Formats: sequence, structure tokens, C-alpha cells
Amino acid sequence: MQIFGRIPLSEDVHSMVTSTTMKHLIIIFYLTVVLFSLSPAVATSLRPVSLEQLSTRATLIFYGEVLNNKVKQDEKSGQIVTFTEFKVIDLIKGNTGQTHTIKQIGGFLKNSNTTLRIHGVPKFQVGNNYVVFLPTKSTLGFSSPLGLHQGRFSVLTINGEQVISNGRALNNQPQGEYSQHMNIHPGRAVQIPLAVRADNPSQSRLDDFINTVRGYNTPLQ
Repeated sequence: MQIFGRIPLSEDVHSMVTSTTMKHLIIIFYLTVVLFSLSPAVATSLRPVSLEQLSTRATLIFYGEVLNNKVKQDEKSGQIVTFTEFKVIDLIKGNTGQTHTIKQIGGFLKNSNTTLRIHGVPKFQVGNNYVVFLPTKSTLGFSSPLGLHQGRFSVLTINGEQVISNGRALNNQPQGEYSQHMNIHPGRAVQIPLAVRADNPSQSRLDDFINTVRGYNTPLQ
């Protein structure tokens, strides 16, 4: 049995997802998704999120390797959820231990042969490396990346060099609050733009990317 859902999103609130089965009443549950929109109105699709916005609004950012994915029937929400455990290779912002686990709505539950698929919720492959931008956990413990797939960056090795991408162009991104503040106060330190690959602007060197994210979180003097 497969259950599908589409998430109505609004900024800084837990998005609501409705799932209906023949044997159950409609169940409303919450998924933590912080949407960076210009207004608090309900949206039907994600607006583009800049790297600066991800960097400054996330409460936890790390570079890590996926150790395992475990799908369970969640006790708190009653829904099918996936717990993804990461080995933290480099903690970029926030506080966590040597491992960190996130909970997302959806997954395949073997014992009931039931799949819950929620449009837009990113997946993580065991053994792969990612840089993840996370919000504060919801009251139900959900913590999908900010902007969903936009806050999940895959780390790849190309010609012996580690590069990073979330599939979107990393150059020519709109200015956020940090950059606007720099323009108002030109005498202060300037954030160096992220260097991207000339042949693929959706990719950047991992070290450059991490340094840029840290730069966005450097306190202004």
C-alpha cells in the first residue's frame, strides 16, 4: 500500500500533511519545514533559498556521512517516519555529538508493507556524504533540512577533488541580510563570494563551500 502526500508550506511553521486510508480517519500531522518566503502566506511550492539564507537561518550545519536509515511507526505522531543517523565529520555551526540523527516523515515500513511518500522530503543514501542545514527540531522531533532538498548538499569526488552540490546554481544568488549589511557598512570585512566550477556552476569545492558558510556566520564587528 502506498500513501502519497503534498506539503502546503509556510514560513517558520510546521507544515501539515494529511493522510487518508480506508480503515482510518483523516490524520493531521506536522512536518518541520522552514520555508524562506517574502511573505508568511501559505505556499504550494518552495521558493529558491540562497546559500546565505541557509547559512544564517540554520541552527545546525554539519558535514557528515550517513550511517543508517531506520523506518518506524512513530510513537509521537503515529506516522511512518525515517530516522537517518549521520557520523559528523565537520561541525560547521551549532552543537551536536559525534553522531546526529534526524527524523523525517515518510518511508517504507516492511512489517505492514506500507509506503508513505511526501513530496519534496529529501532522502539520504547510506555511505554517502552530505552537508546538511537543519532547523530547530519541532515539538514532535521532526527536522527536515531547511528548504527541503535545497538544504541537502551532496558531496562527490570528481577527478580526485571533493565537490558539493544540491543541483541548483550556486552563483548569482540573491543577496540576503548579511550581504545587505555589508553594503550599508562598506568599511567592514567583505564576504568573499563562493567560487564555483566554471564548467558546472551548481558545483563548488567542498573546502571553499564550508569556508563560505562559516563566513556567513562570523559575527559582524
